Amino acid sequence: MHTMDCFNKMCIPLFLMAAMAATMVFGQGTQVGFYLTTCPTVETIVRSAVNSHFQSDPTVAPALLRLHFHDCFVRGCDASVLIDGPNAEKTFLFNQGLRGYEVIDDAKQQVEAACPGVVSCADILALAARDSVVLTNGPTWAVPLGRRDGLVSVASDASNLPAFTDSVDVQRQKFSDKGLNTQDLVTLVGGHTIGTSACQFFSYRLQSNFSANGPDPTIDPAFLATLQSLCQGGGSTRVALDNGSGNTFDTSYFDNLRNNRGVLESDQKLWNDNSTKPIVEGFLGIAGVAGLRFSVEFATSMVKMSNIEVKTGTDGEIRRVCSAFN
Repeated sequence: MHTMDCFNKMCIPLFLMAAMAATMVFGQGTQVGFYLTTCPTVETIVRSAVNSHFQSDPTVAPALLRLHFHDCFVRGCDASVLIDGPNAEKTFLFNQGLRGYEVIDDAKQQVEAACPGVVSCADILALAARDSVVLTNGPTWAVPLGRRDGLVSVASDASNLPAFTDSVDVQRQKFSDKGLNTQDLVTLVGGHTIGTSACQFFSYRLQSNFSANGPDPTIDPAFLATLQSLCQGGGSTRVALDNGSGNTFDTSYFDNLRNNRGVLESDQKLWNDNSTKPIVEGFLGIAGVAGLRFSVEFATSMVKMSNIEVKTGTDGEIRRVCSAFN
């Protein structure tokens, strides 16, 4: 069968079945349908809350995806990033630009009204991340639930988050430490197909003193001029991480890496490293087929990530409000 015929006819159900099956096997004490009897409307409530905020501010979608990522990479997916306090996780440098807290608070308030004391903030965040991807034309997946909320949130614990200057080896190690492989690394970083970065996190690449020969030589010259122009407004100016398609979940992010148009240094390195380049190449090619492959892989990797060091059973708690311990 011709590849495009496969895409148009038989293969989509097979890929979707594979993605659905993948969501059923990675649970670490979580399970799909966990609240089926105790809070059957939870997914509808969260989806409605996310959609409501998205309609007034579409940038909340990548913000929620990033919020979930930053939560899971510190003490596991336990909503510790949502806690307020002078030394809480959200005060760490790389977390200070996180957004979307009001969406989680809104969803939690509505869920509590329907099912008091049943659904964790960690589960609400996992659902909101999935719903955000769907709203940007990305894939959907069954989210295993049953997480409980953590009892600790300390800024210093966030010091080992993946950073924009990390080499591929360092990125791979940080992901490996969380039970994620190189395929997961490239796939999840592909979430940068939506969202933005402040110039302060990549403007050093644009400076004449970055290397002996001037700005970062891995940046396409025309794109270098574009970034320099965009960042004239200062370090807080925000630039799309997926140039030309920053509001839509697609594979153009990987095209940009191939064309030396990665905004973050850590992103562009994925194209220049022998361990990650083949995976990036796998998300390129015939648009429909590549997009479908990315969607399936992303759903699978998101389920794996959402089960990092989860607290279940009697561990942790079910918070009454997401920004404070009970």
